[in-house]
Amino acid sequence: MSKLTRRDLGAVLSASAVLMAQTPNQPLPSNPDEEMKAAREALTQNSQQLAKFELPMSTEPATLFKA
Repeated sequence: MSKLTRRDLGAVLSASAVLMAQTPNQPLPSNPDEEMKAAREALTQNSQQLAKFELPMSTEPATLFKA
């Protein structure tokens, strides 16, 4: 298993964003229930795409959150 740096992760995510942007957007249904179902399906698909990349626990976000 190779280490994945923040820079590598950024490159992977930006490449996947470009590929996802190339797919044609489906029109949103006018029914609120169908719109919610379509949004959940899109969220599930995005989660499945991100789950393909394994991140080690040592990977930290590029930002620092302070209270």
